[in-house]
Amino acid sequence: MGPKKVDGVGVGLIGLGTVGTATVRILIEQADLLNRRLGAPLTLCRVADVDTTRERGLDLPPGLLSADVDGLLGDPDIDVVIELIGGLEPARTYVLQALQNGKHVVTANKALLAEHGAEIFAAAEEHGGDVAFEASVGGGIPLLRSFREGLAGDEVASFFGILNGTCNYILSRMTKEGADYEEVLAEAQSLGLAEADPTLDVYGLDTAHKLAILVGLAFGARVDLADIHVQGIEAVTPLDIKFAAEFGYRLKLLAIARRQGDAVQARVHPTLIPDHHLLADVSGAMNAVYVTGRYVGQLMFYGPGAGGGPTGTAVVADVIELARNRLAGAAGRVPPLAMPWSRLRATPIIPMDRVTTKHYFRFAAIDRPGVLSAVSGILGRHDISIEAVNQKGRQVRGAVPIVMLTHEAPEKNVDQALRMIDELEFIAAPTARLRVEDLDAERPD
Repeated sequence: MGPKKVDGVGVGLIGLGTVGTATVRILIEQADLLNRRLGAPLTLCRVADVDTTRERGLDLPPGLLSADVDGLLGDPDIDVVIELIGGLEPARTYVLQALQNGKHVVTANKALLAEHGAEIFAAAEEHGGDVAFEASVGGGIPLLRSFREGLAGDEVASFFGILNGTCNYILSRMTKEGADYEEVLAEAQSLGLAEADPTLDVYGLDTAHKLAILVGLAFGARVDLADIHVQGIEAVTPLDIKFAAEFGYRLKLLAIARRQGDAVQARVHPTLIPDHHLLADVSGAMNAVYVTGRYVGQLMFYGPGAGGGPTGTAVVADVIELARNRLAGAAGRVPPLAMPWSRLRATPIIPMDRVTTKHYFRFAAIDRPGVLSAVSGILGRHDISIEAVNQKGRQVRGAVPIVMLTHEAPEKNVDQALRMIDELEFIAAPTARLRVEDLDAERPD
């Protein structure tokens, strides 16, 4: 058994990895400050992890760390349970058990909330518990609290997010140095900025999990994660980054959400944005979200999106918030998604083939007369008008690049046109395609 709670609020933590270690360090080293801010003792009663022997650089009181999760979940001295093991199971089981036992929950687990949020938030409402998850999106940026409370009097029209530090680091390096994707990914792995298996990050799944959470907060919407269009950065080339820059654009992996009548757009994909926009300057492993509200106008949130210190800070901020609620007898004062779970609406996501955007195309064409007119003709027959074109004189892998920017066109039309163009005998490789968002024109309806 660890320390006993004295009067104030008792805390238990499950998962002593990078974020868990940072969280425990903050709770121990900042104990006096946290107690003064809370106005009562905040006691770390138990820590549970499958590995109780690994050196973590922490001076833990005797008996604090064990592998006994059940004991932690059932400990009457523990009021707030912090879940930091990640993944879907057993995290889901632990969170639901904590809520059923009358405890509040803090988690950084975006995948869990994106996949099982409906079950967890309904359980919190049923059992009178709070669920806080600031650290699940944007690391150390106080982003979710701003959506939930700071923008409670406004109506969010749209937001665009750089939500994955690994992808942003890779694209930043490719943009600055012209390096290949595989080369930069390997470097990111060696620096600890990318996982040994980077699939969740580079294929856009991590960003999609975060987008699903933000859509619920921003729009009061229940959405199905499976309906979010997701495309990663694995096919991005330095060549397209360079050509796009000549048109005045920079490439970012964006989480994009917009109100559209009674539905929403929610999509994740590499996106060209104007190189003078604030989001274009977000480099390295940093995160940022650009929000447009009906009354407030444009806001941008920026900061470290990952790492033990920043994420642990967000976890501890949630602990303090829930501890204050506990002491005031005000659990549920601010619902997790800004409104009671029962008030959220099942909201359809606009199918991708009905989304309208501008596009960047790079055609790999064999150099012969009539190529440009044939390509332009197919685009025209599909109601895709050309904004700018640049036909490069030099060959790339035996073909001459033809680079185009289009005006807005429906995805369905673009898909059909590119299928026809790629079947032409003088097109040497599948067309490279990137979507374009001119964020300067973003305004609330």
